[in-house]
Amino acid sequence: MLIAGSYGLVRFGFGLLLPEMQAELGLDDATAGVVSAGASLVYCGGAAAGFVLASRHARSLVVAAAAAAGLGGAGMAIATDVAMLAIAAIVSSAAAGLASPALVDAVRRNVPRDGRSWAQTIVNAGTGPGIVAAGALALVVLPDWRLAWWVAAGVTVASAIAVLAADRRRPAAEGAPSAVPSREWFAGHRRLIAGAALLGIGSAAMWNYARVLLVDAGLEPSVTVAAWIALGAGGAATIATAGWLSRRAPRTAWSLTTAVAAAATLAIALAPGSQGVALAASAAFGWGYVAGSGALIAWTGELEPERAPTGTALLFIVLVLGQAIGAALAGALIGVLGHLPAFALAAAATLGASLLGVARRPAPAHSGSGGPAR
Repeated sequence: MLIAGSYGLVRFGFGLLLPEMQAELGLDDATAGVVSAGASLVYCGGAAAGFVLASRHARSLVVAAAAAAGLGGAGMAIATDVAMLAIAAIVSSAAAGLASPALVDAVRRNVPRDGRSWAQTIVNAGTGPGIVAAGALALVVLPDWRLAWWVAAGVTVASAIAVLAADRRRPAAEGAPSAVPSREWFAGHRRLIAGAALLGIGSAAMWNYARVLLVDAGLEPSVTVAAWIALGAGGAATIATAGWLSRRAPRTAWSLTTAVAAAATLAIALAPGSQGVALAASAAFGWGYVAGSGALIAWTGELEPERAPTGTALLFIVLVLGQAIGAALAGALIGVLGHLPAFALAAAATLGASLLGVARRPAPAHSGSGGPAR
């Protein structure tokens, strides 16, 4: 629920509610891209804190995530101009960056080792149900987008409180590795870092401009919201496919899922006026993106299990830095060339991420714990 709130409702809700916010506050596409890029940078700041602190101070990170979501969501709900909306949107994005590494560590210390992969898949898949909930909420309350932000803030804060109540306290140093990993650890993550960056750049167009694309193509608002719900349903479907994907090597799962996301990005841009394509492509992208980010967590955990929170934080920082770049680029390209070229370039970047998983494996390097790099 915390991932559903911080990602599905708060972070990705900006793209869902963008058409209505644009209409009321006069927010143009290029400015929206800059706001999204700024939010991504703040997300990275939160994830950077998680990179250093998650293995020792996960509970504090959960508290900080609740504060960011509550203050940011409330700020957007009462925004009277673009500047106020932008500041609140940027602040709220820190919640997701703080929550992800904190919950990886919560799973690590609360779930037996043989159940952690499944448990982490369920946690990470929270993005999908959150997006579905956001879409359903939009169908009920739009054009009152302000009420949607109040609900998003409240759900995320309540979920953080529930996490703190469920977490079993334990001395911070128990089983926790040193704060900063070795140079060999970073070297073993080179391919993962490159893949996360490319997925971030490529996914930004869908997260920020897919609904704008569909609205501009003439689809009814209810259909465009249904496409957003389909995107979330695709993300939620990763729960059903978790067992199937877990039987594959993480790099194989990464290549498969990101290839699906690339194809979906291109498909929706080629036929934005088709309801069927909009729904199918949105669902496929949601599954590919959420399952792909889960594959990143599994991949770093395979390299060094005790540093899974650190690896998750690093890779999600890179992923969202890529989204910051991708959002700004997509917004600028849409304003000059239109949606199709922007979405085609986004699909190419995501396909590049996919190819990193099937490229020839380099000679094994060793992580700080002696685990093989993959």
